Parts: sequence; C-alpha cells; structure tokens
Amino acid sequence: MRDITRRGLLGAGLGTAVAITTAGCGSGTASGGGAAGPGTDRGAIPSSTPKPSPSPSPSTGRPIGDGSTADTGRQPHQPPKPVPLEPGETPPQFVVFSWDGAGEVGNGLFPRFLELARNHGAAMTFFLSGIYLLPESKKSLYRPPNNGIGASDIGYLTDDHIKETLTCIRRAWLDGHEIGTHFNGHFCAGSGSVGKWTQADWRSEIDQAVKFVTEWRTNTGWTGIDPLPFDYRRELVGARTPCLLGQDRLLPAAQRLGWRYDASSPGGRQVWPQRRQGLWDLPLQQVPFPGRSFEVLSMDYNMLANQSGNATQGVPARFPGWKAQARDAYLAGFRRAYEGNRAPLFIGNHFEQWNGGIYMDAVEEALKGMAGRKDVRLVSFRQFCDWLDVQDPAVLTKLRTLEVGQAPAEGWSTFLRAS
Repeated sequence: MRDITRRGLLGAGLGTAVAITTAGCGSGTASGGGAAGPGTDRGAIPSSTPKPSPSPSPSTGRPIGDGSTADTGRQPHQPPKPVPLEPGETPPQFVVFSWDGAGEVGNGLFPRFLELARNHGAAMTFFLSGIYLLPESKKSLYRPPNNGIGASDIGYLTDDHIKETLTCIRRAWLDGHEIGTHFNGHFCAGSGSVGKWTQADWRSEIDQAVKFVTEWRTNTGWTGIDPLPFDYRRELVGARTPCLLGQDRLLPAAQRLGWRYDASSPGGRQVWPQRRQGLWDLPLQQVPFPGRSFEVLSMDYNMLANQSGNATQGVPARFPGWKAQARDAYLAGFRRAYEGNRAPLFIGNHFEQWNGGIYMDAVEEALKGMAGRKDVRLVSFRQFCDWLDVQDPAVLTKLRTLEVGQAPAEGWSTFLRAS
C-alpha cells in the first residue's frame, strides 16, 4: 500500500463534517492533459468540429535561446476573439479541466486525455512542473528556496519519460491547450514549505521553472528532438501552487510578471470570480459529495482523501462505488452551476492511477456528461480569462450577486437586461 503522507493532508481530519480543502499533488511523478476550445453563442467561445491535431514535426519557427523552444506564431485551434454578452443574454457555462504536474511517465494517461479532449472539442490547462524537463543527473542546477540543492518532494523523471513529456507538451500546445506552471519541487511541509516562501523566493522558483523549460536542450544534450513550439515566457500567464499554499506572497511576484490569473485558492465556492491583487482568482471549488453531509474540493486528490484516507490503493471492492461518487460529485457541481448561477466550474487532476485508476475514469465520464450541452464551453483558464476581460464590469458585478446554485428569479433575459 503506497501512502501519500509526503504530499500531506496538512492536518485535516477525515470523516469529519467538512471536506478536506487543501489539495496535494499525489505521490507519483507526473500530471498533465489537453485539446481545443468550443462554443456557439454570442459572448461565448465558439465551437467547431474537433480537428485532428498536427503531428509533431520539426519547427519552422524562429528558434529561441538554445533552441529548446521556438516562436511558431499564433497557437493553432484557438477560438475567435470573444465578445461581450448582449443585454439579457444567458452566460455560457464554462468548465475548466486542469492537470497539475503535466508529465508523462509511461502510463499513457497524458495521451489518453489529449485524445479525449480532441474528441469532445475541449481545451484544458496543463500546469507543467519545471523539473520534469530536468534530468536527475543535472538536479544540482535546481536551487529551491529554503531547501537543499537539488531537493524535491516529487521525483525527477527518467530520460525516456522526459522525452515522452516533451512530446505530449508539444502536442498539447498544437492542439490548442494552455501550458501553465506548477513550479518545481512541490514542497508542502516543514521549514521549506512553499507556504512560508517570500515574494523573492517565489520569483526565484518561477525563474528556475521557466529556465528548465526553455533550456532543456542544453541540460539534456539532446539535439534530435523538436523544440517546444511556443515562447514559454509569453505563454506563461497562470499557475497553481503546490498544495494550494503560498498564494498571498506569490501574487505580487506574478503580477509583476504580467500573469493574468492564479488557480491556487483553496476551498473556493461556485460563484463568479473576481480579481485579487490584479489577477483573476480562479480557485478549486467545493462541490456536493454524494452520500455525505459535506462538500469536497473539486480535485481527484481530495476525492481520494475522503474515500481511502492516506492510501492510494485502498480496498478494491470499494473502487466502483468510489468512482461513481467522484464522477457524480463533478456532475453535481456542474448541474448546480448550469441550472443555477452559471458560475464557471474548475476541476483539478493528476495523471495518477490511485485506487486502480478510478479517478481518471471518473473525470473522463464527467467530461463526457458535460460536453455537447447547450451553452457549455470546455476551455482553458487562459481562454476563460479572455472572455472575462471583454465583459462589461457591471455585468460581472451583477453575476457575482448570485449565490451558489442561485438562478435569476425572473430568468436571465430580465436579470442581465438592466446591466
């Protein structure tokens, strides 16, 4: 039985009247996912028939730095520029599926969800851990704040898995997905925890994460592998911190870098978001937990923590029930928003096979249950920010007056007409 105490439940009790609200990143070595963004209504991100993604090929763009990345122009499979909601128009139902770590370790999960997203016209956000592109033999290049040289609470990838991760990240971007950051060493406990980092510590961690992505060719010595087809410094506009810790001191550093959002708030509610220190605050959210009196954070890790405690491989006989419970939690949160205040739904995941892989199956079934419905937009965080940024501030303020699950009493046409 493999435990997850290293990632930690951070002192939260199990089986209590409240769900665990702090998300950890699983004790394996990777996470990630992705495809393109849809929609049909005015004010929404328009949909299109999912198209096969281009096969990775040698870049014809402008090499950047040592050639680890290249500027290949506008990202493929992006939606048209969003427009403001018309008076009285019903807001779209946005759903963002995101993945922490974004590494492929040979279990096929990254390609699986790229294919799923492509088949359903979805875009996702992949928060890449920078050290997943740094060979362990070069780990002394990593100088984590308040931790030893080369230290990391997640494992370094093998050379083969770094190559697979490069292939998946390249394909994800070409499919239209967003590549964010999950930083590097994932320190959640002790004196070196990210929860204790200063603004300067966060800036150092960000700079190193970017450096590992933009200099993987130098660090690996590999010359026969295609570059990542994007300028990562320009691509990077948002993040999720390890275990959802340290946001207060991260935000000033992120704002100075021109980032647009942060997805690190714990215990968010299903209401329309607002800015915090200049960035859109896009938290994981509490959603109904079928069969329980409390709600659970919208992340696979927190489903696991409230089902099998600190065991990543619990009692197999319970796997079917746990899978159904996780899937139905996501769908209950979706229905509550879709039929209520239309607040965006944010779901976090990891490319892990906890409890026999049930959480991967649960999120796939949930996505299929959401895709294709009227007004539903499966988008990346960046695409959602694009939509937010063109809306009338008065409309967003009015939307924020709706409570969790609260639909306008007289309908959307009346509710937003005055705005």
